[in-house]
Amino acid sequence: MKVLITGGGTGGHIYPALAIANKIKEEYPNSNILYVGTKNSMESEIVPKEGINFESIRVKGFTRKLSRDTLKSVKELFLGLNDARRVIRNFTPDIVIGTGGYVCGPLVLIAALKKIPTLIHEQNALPGVTNRILSRFVDRIAASFEESKKYFKSTNKVVLTGNPIRKDVININKEIAYKHLNIDPKKHFVLAFGGSGGQKKLNDAMLKVIEKNINNDNIQIIHVTGKRLYDNFTNTLKAKGIDKLNNNIKIIPYLYEMPKAEAIADLIITSAGAISIAEITAIGAPSIIIPKGYSTDNHQEFNARALENNGAAAMILEKDLTGEKLNNLILDLLNKKNKLEKMAQNSKKLGKLDATEKIISIIRELMK
Repeated sequence: MKVLITGGGTGGHIYPALAIANKIKEEYPNSNILYVGTKNSMESEIVPKEGINFESIRVKGFTRKLSRDTLKSVKELFLGLNDARRVIRNFTPDIVIGTGGYVCGPLVLIAALKKIPTLIHEQNALPGVTNRILSRFVDRIAASFEESKKYFKSTNKVVLTGNPIRKDVININKEIAYKHLNIDPKKHFVLAFGGSGGQKKLNDAMLKVIEKNINNDNIQIIHVTGKRLYDNFTNTLKAKGIDKLNNNIKIIPYLYEMPKAEAIADLIITSAGAISIAEITAIGAPSIIIPKGYSTDNHQEFNARALENNGAAAMILEKDLTGEKLNNLILDLLNKKNKLEKMAQNSKKLGKLDATEKIISIIRELMK
């Protein structure tokens, strides 16, 4: 079986694509997989390291306002369509799978017009523009949120699968995790991170949280600032007179053992990226969600509201976020064990542990 997978620009598009690719390799050992993205992109670095063949096409995202960049994007789109025709002609895929981002537009469209079986996966509660357009042409739409169905005109094509997640997220030995991270299981543990790149508004609020709890022996905090924001964060702490942290608080730029930390956290504070939410609900963790206000089409707020409306999380919009407000909410939740447990139960109900299996089932159906 020859499978063409495309999607890129952000980890939110790339990692689900890789999860699908790896599951296909597991189920179909003789399959031939080609990942198509753009040159000098995030996917061009990540995909080859996974041992998957990679090829690039020329295509550029559209700006929201008419400008010179819009004309350049139109030109790149036509180049991308020609590149897509060439790739599909040379590779002759049996199925084409798109996971979002403008790069998948030309490839999925050309495949659909050529009557090659097509599938798109949507990670967010509010579907991206590319997937909304492609939904009219493809054979199936794999959705991560029930809330996203209403944005697709052909609802009969939609299958609720959830968002594929890493296996190591759900196979954690908690005793080992506590030891590796030096966390006392008898005390509250709060994990805060603003997605893989960090979140400035969350960092600003966490400065006050750390200041308030630096001598609070009943709470343990790991805050992940994001690499690009780490120096500014630590310098701001020093400017506040906090040169040395007590053992209950750790500030780090990036956490390679994130699955371990998520598995043992009593409360997770994060933005509303699709991957983060998929992992949080898979392990059934209660959370405070702070959607990034600058996300495309404000899709993170839609993701966050999906959790809040189901009683799985508390949400604070960036425009309403202050250190005092965040600290009060953290302490309030930690002091209400029953509420935390209920949030955890509701979170677990939203979790989709078999997303990749469901997507493989769709692929099997399309290949008949």
